[in-house]
Amino acid sequence: MLNVAPACTAHEFDLVFSALADGTRRDIVERLSTGEATVTELAAPFTISLPAISRHLKVLETAGLITRSQHGRWRSARLSPASLAGAAAWLERYERLWTESFDRLDEHLARLTSENSAVQDRDQRQQR
Repeated sequence: MLNVAPACTAHEFDLVFSALADGTRRDIVERLSTGEATVTELAAPFTISLPAISRHLKVLETAGLITRSQHGRWRSARLSPASLAGAAAWLERYERLWTESFDRLDEHLARLTSENSAVQDRDQRQQR
């Protein structure tokens, strides 16, 4: 498989995961996944002030998750997926390890179940 995700430093990962640790920021990222939006549009579903939304956007921008621009009086934000791609690649590597571990556990449990069934069958035959 071709790895197209940019290499991220530990500090960059810390910034991305720290930014995504907050529910409001995750909601903002989710909204921006549908396209560019103004700060006012991003603030609409929340009961927090525009300055608070701007602070959340600054955290996301510092983490490289979004880019911001100004068009006249309007400030807008758009998703910058490169940082997400790096984090996703990092998580994918561990997902493979977890999947392999769960597969081994599943095989072990199936073997135990099979052995247990064989013992129960033998015990039932001996009782007859």
